[in-house]
Amino acid sequence: MVTGGGRGRRRQRRGAGGLVPDAGRMAISPGSDAAFSSQKSTLSESPRSKRFPLTEEEIFYMNCRAAYLTVFKSSLENIISKDQLYLALQHAGRNPSQKTINKYWTPQTAKLNFDDFCIILRKEKPTSKAELLKSFKQLDVNDDGSILHTDLYKLLTKRGEKMTREEVNAIVNLADVNADGKFDYIKFCKLYLTTNEQCLKTALEKLEVDSKLKRQHFGSHIEASPEREPSPVPKPSPRIMRRSDEDTFTNKGDTRSSLLATTRKFKTSVSFTVTMGANSNRNSKLTEPNSVKEWQCVQSKGCFFLEEDGEIVSHQYRMQIAQRCMVYLTIKPLNLSQAEGKPSPWLSVDTALYILKENESQANLQLMCFTELQNREVFGWTGELAPGMYWLIPSTTGCRLRKEGQAVAEEAQLVYRDETGGLLLTQEFRSTLSDIFEVIDLDGNGLLSLEEYNFFELRTSGEKCDEDAWAVCRENFDTKKNELTRRGFMDLNLMEANDREGDPRDLWVTLHAMGYNKALELTEACPFVIDVYADKCKPRIKAVHMEACSGQLEKAVCKSVLSKGDAKVMDGYEDIIVHTYTCDTWITSVIENKSDNKAIIHISNELSRNCVNNRGLNIFAVEVAPKSAMVCQHVMPLNGQQEWMSHSWSWCPPAWPCSCSSPGTAFPPSPTLAVVRQAAKIGATAWSWILSILGRGLPAQCTIAQ
Repeated sequence: MVTGGGRGRRRQRRGAGGLVPDAGRMAISPGSDAAFSSQKSTLSESPRSKRFPLTEEEIFYMNCRAAYLTVFKSSLENIISKDQLYLALQHAGRNPSQKTINKYWTPQTAKLNFDDFCIILRKEKPTSKAELLKSFKQLDVNDDGSILHTDLYKLLTKRGEKMTREEVNAIVNLADVNADGKFDYIKFCKLYLTTNEQCLKTALEKLEVDSKLKRQHFGSHIEASPEREPSPVPKPSPRIMRRSDEDTFTNKGDTRSSLLATTRKFKTSVSFTVTMGANSNRNSKLTEPNSVKEWQCVQSKGCFFLEEDGEIVSHQYRMQIAQRCMVYLTIKPLNLSQAEGKPSPWLSVDTALYILKENESQANLQLMCFTELQNREVFGWTGELAPGMYWLIPSTTGCRLRKEGQAVAEEAQLVYRDETGGLLLTQEFRSTLSDIFEVIDLDGNGLLSLEEYNFFELRTSGEKCDEDAWAVCRENFDTKKNELTRRGFMDLNLMEANDREGDPRDLWVTLHAMGYNKALELTEACPFVIDVYADKCKPRIKAVHMEACSGQLEKAVCKSVLSKGDAKVMDGYEDIIVHTYTCDTWITSVIENKSDNKAIIHISNELSRNCVNNRGLNIFAVEVAPKSAMVCQHVMPLNGQQEWMSHSWSWCPPAWPCSCSSPGTAFPPSPTLAVVRQAAKIGATAWSWILSILGRGLPAQCTIAQ
């Protein structure tokens, strides 16, 4: 589970305006999760802030995904031709010969999937510089790093895939690898390797910047054993695409209508249609218990944070109930004092709270309930709870907490200098810091304890402040009852600006980590407040983690939807069940796979109206592991003031054709590009023959601009 650490470049916090020596800087100190009364917050550091080296296996799969998604829109699409296999291997830095392609794509092969692609890459290692040079040296009679053109003519026109003199002339006329009647194979090897690296780098960069690609499911390599050794010749798929299906998918007409027509043809499909009126109230409205004002109450704040990859992290809590009693829980977005005219997008973000009971251990949690009743922006639950320890896990669908689509035109000013040259915080920045203080002051007492401050530190810098550093902080900044005041928090940020002589870059790291954009608008976070009332005892609640909204939450959502939602069995697949839960504000679908095999399910939302889903895709596919359930999607209205209709088709097609990038796709400019484009004019045969001497194949760069 990924936890919510700092994003971007790490800030370097120092106490007391530089008065603290290096040894006294705020240090990392591990927390503990002991008994509730003495419990320390346990906040794990994020890999985004502490960059641990990737394992070879992680690097391998990252490269596989990058190459595959350069060619296909989804890793769940299949390779359905030799050309597509060839292109995908090229983007992975391989240069297969025709013999190699034929080894994996036989006359009986109908398709290969992402898992097959990974297996091929394990077997077909990339060519090293040493291998290339060693092979060429066998042809270098003078041992001077080159091959005479006369020898090259003989080799290329007499051996292997014989070339015409015109094709050979095109090779020897390449200025960058030919001089004085010789073919410079050392330069050629450099060109070959550099362009291979550029292909893979371009693929990785595309994967890094495209958050939709990052959210795709990538085959079954997580469940599969790394030692899995397939047959070198993949067996044909049990479901071979029929010609009629292929024609349907490749129709040049209205792709929307053809796709929907195709889904209707599949017997292995199921659909759900839910129509909701404006401001619909299908469920019972949330109402307070009559005597709730006489009940004992405890409150805690928290926040959902949107990570760079689209994942959402939030605070998580433990709650202690001393005796059996009636409990009333609510969660809602926290209303901050935004400046007039500034948008407050987080106020429209949906919130929910799942309550799980600890039994014998924290690993054994039992779902009790969730806040499914609603009154405007407040979601709540009322019921009886037995004495014991509970976990409160906040949740949001992610439909409205999303990455910004537009860049901010003008960056807000954070600091300025007065007439004497002294550095000050701008009023706009001070107002933003005041709002941040409100968010991280979890208990709402107007002061920051060490534990509250450490949630902030780990979020923004990836480090925790230990007791010694906190003591120094209390000595140099305004505190009350050993806790940091709002004024002290402001001065701490001013000190950071002074430490950098007015350079605001570290301040921006803090702001971005807390969800603010360059205009100081809170767009990638949603602060919330939780209230817990009990009629016979005072509940105790404590924030103990800041973690990704997955793991226990995913299990809780699945369990609640399976128990409360409508279920439909997929025709033709009695072990595949689609469960749909509908409440006033959103619709959640869960796919349950009872079979012993993984299932790949395709979903289309193209007939939905006034809807948005958490995946950001109208058509997508999910892979459900055997004997498991997973959240398929959440759907919400774009405009809650208007009627909205969610129409979702789910189906298992016999095959799913790929959308492959053209062999003429242009790569970013590089020093070798001019030579590559010229080389491409000679056709694939020339390069294929040169590398067939080495037992290799066509360089990836030869697909450019043909």
